[in-house]
Amino acid sequence: MPRLVDHEVRRRQITDAVRKVIVSGGLEAVTFQTVAAEAGISVRLVQYYFGTKKDFLLATHRSVMEDAGARFTQRWTALGIDPTPREAIRAVLTELLPLDDRRRAEAIVLGAFGWAAITGQGIAAEETFAAPRALVTIVAHQLRRTHPAPPGDPELDAQLITMAIGGLAQGMLQGYGTADSALVLVDHLLDRILGPDVPSGQS
Repeated sequence: MPRLVDHEVRRRQITDAVRKVIVSGGLEAVTFQTVAAEAGISVRLVQYYFGTKKDFLLATHRSVMEDAGARFTQRWTALGIDPTPREAIRAVLTELLPLDDRRRAEAIVLGAFGWAAITGQGIAAEETFAAPRALVTIVAHQLRRTHPAPPGDPELDAQLITMAIGGLAQGMLQGYGTADSALVLVDHLLDRILGPDVPSGQS
């Protein structure tokens, strides 16, 4: 009997291959041929699952953001039933920084998509905005939970935080800053917006 194929597993195999090609050679290195070779399958099979290069590029972008979202959920669960807004925001932000090989690869991929949108390489900026917009919504929601409410507009502060983390992540990829210094900057940013962190039991 022919072996049944899990189509979602096959799609993930392809988008994982796209990530590896981007990390090793940049977005310009991505073709049906290079992706098929990285995935160990035929070009025809890649074309069966994704009719165009743009299709598998956007699917790859979604897969990166879905992986990050899954880690957010795990981090929030580990924080307990009712994490403070600061704890929740910090958990999200640290998952976006290239603090290990996996997150570094994701940051490279997302940076490549950003550059493609800037330089007109077939990916429109609007097509990759869903993820940062969702992040702004998450951060703004947590800021609104803060008591007493910090000064300023939660939506604008959430946008500032999101943009700052994106810039910090890209700077780290270029060697500007270490994991330790990045975490210090995250805490400093949160201090500026939420006020200094006060350990539990102190007032």
